[in-house]
Amino acid sequence: MSMRLYKRNIPDIEIFENSYKLHRGNPLMTLIGFYKGYYHNFFLSTFFYIIKHSPTWVLPIATANIINYVTDSVADAKRLILLNAAVLVILLLLNIPMNYLHMHFRASAVRDVEAGLRSTLVHKIQTMSILSEKDIQSGRLQSKIIRDVESIETLSDQIFVNFMNIIINVAVALAVTVSKSKVVFLFFLLMVPLAATLVYMFKKPIKAHNQRFRKEVEATSAKVSEMVELVPVTRAHALEEEEINRMNEQVRQIAVEGYHLDMIQTNFGAVSWACFQIFQVICLVFTAFLALRSVIKTGDVVLYQSYFTTIVGQVSSMLNLLPTISKGLESVNSIGEVLEVDDVEDNEGKTEIIDLRGEYEFDHVSYAYPKTDKLILHELSFKVTPGQTVAFVGESGAGKTTIMNMLIGFIMPTSGRLNIDGMPVESIDLRSYRRNLAVVPQTTALFSGSIRDNILYGTSDVSDETLNRVISESGLFRVLEKLPDGIDTFVGEHGDKLSGGQKQRISIARALIRDPKVIILDEATSALDSISEREVSGALDNMSESRTTFIVAHKLATVRKADIIMVMRDGKVVESGTYDELMDRKGYFYSMEEELG
Repeated sequence: MSMRLYKRNIPDIEIFENSYKLHRGNPLMTLIGFYKGYYHNFFLSTFFYIIKHSPTWVLPIATANIINYVTDSVADAKRLILLNAAVLVILLLLNIPMNYLHMHFRASAVRDVEAGLRSTLVHKIQTMSILSEKDIQSGRLQSKIIRDVESIETLSDQIFVNFMNIIINVAVALAVTVSKSKVVFLFFLLMVPLAATLVYMFKKPIKAHNQRFRKEVEATSAKVSEMVELVPVTRAHALEEEEINRMNEQVRQIAVEGYHLDMIQTNFGAVSWACFQIFQVICLVFTAFLALRSVIKTGDVVLYQSYFTTIVGQVSSMLNLLPTISKGLESVNSIGEVLEVDDVEDNEGKTEIIDLRGEYEFDHVSYAYPKTDKLILHELSFKVTPGQTVAFVGESGAGKTTIMNMLIGFIMPTSGRLNIDGMPVESIDLRSYRRNLAVVPQTTALFSGSIRDNILYGTSDVSDETLNRVISESGLFRVLEKLPDGIDTFVGEHGDKLSGGQKQRISIARALIRDPKVIILDEATSALDSISEREVSGALDNMSESRTTFIVAHKLATVRKADIIMVMRDGKVVESGTYDELMDRKGYFYSMEEELG
């Protein structure tokens, strides 16, 4: 039944971004904005809740009526007793279908928005600039997508459902009470200042502790992620104890913050419970004296006690929700750190590149990282014709990788102009441009799956003939022969079951399978032994014959055949030419020969 009623529908990501930006600094209004388009769900959920929960309100009335019928010897008491019982039974039977409908409309809205929030965060991470993404540790991003969204889902239940139900219960109890006795009603209202005082006393410290605890959880998540990545390095250098001590300190810190949060929430719950129980005792005594003085009927003592218990319970529940609400609102602020990032890649309305020729022009291009005036690249000017192979060499920090990131479109020139096929890079739809690229980085990125899955990532309709050719050209054939399941061998998390050279050849095969127009090789053969390097270099030479190719390398064999070698130093091109020309000049490149060799 639930599968027929519930149709999964992820809200538009703009709803979440717009809501946060519109209500920045007000997490409650931000949360309400997240549910735009689902308000009718909560209206229907509330409607069905009122029907399904009505026995709770009718039972004290029916109980008081029956007691009064008996004590007052009312005529036709038997018929009235049965009538009250029949009404109760009907309402109790209605509880089953009404509860289902109440939960359906509530859960479908909450789960859709939960999925939408995670989808929005994933989309934002995929579209924000590389520099912005690197500013937030991967462990913190994981915590926001998993833990913070879960806290917001819990907060949604508390505010839109439980909090609303509390208000309804209190409103009904007070409405019935004021209709029967204004004296008792005024007594009930004495509890409101106490509730307000308790909220005021505990709100600020709970919020502060929630914020500190959330940050410690995110920091721990980030450090755990780093620790797992560094396990081989840690073990190789016998640094296990140092790493254990470092993580123990972080774990201890999160335990301390968690303990403080638990204790303040415990004190809050205990104080509020004790106060409200005392008020219930006072209510019982107060209504009993009213009955002794015949101000109210004997059966009404039960009615008022039941309703006062309801009010006390609901207000107590509302106050106990405060820590959860505070935690959820802090999580809204937490994911806002991602939603508010404006440094995103915008390709809307820009020129799509269908067939990339591979012509590049750097026209006085300079680059400095955001929020700094220090230039990484200085006034670079050069042209690359289609099919040309260009190599960049130089010491670490010379600006080689910055140029590669600019060629991919990860960063834009701070000044000057970069033209691709005669068009400014800023005017190009970079998604369409990158479909014509093949990037082979120094550090190979593989996902858990088979070698076949990793090679064919992002492609479709690749024939077995093409796949076999790529395997041969990338030097993978000898590797696959030694593996138990060949191309269907699972590589493990991040490809940990393979050697560095094996992973790099898979990365090169992934590049070859795309049949790219432009190739970007960033230390692509650095992880290979000399035999494998010769095999792969031959494949790369074949692949780059008719394609524009950019190479960053230190090894001589990789750059020897380049059409032009650009020697980088401190963000500038200090020499350029073919290998033979640069060697004949006996300049800076010549002095690097020993390193390159």
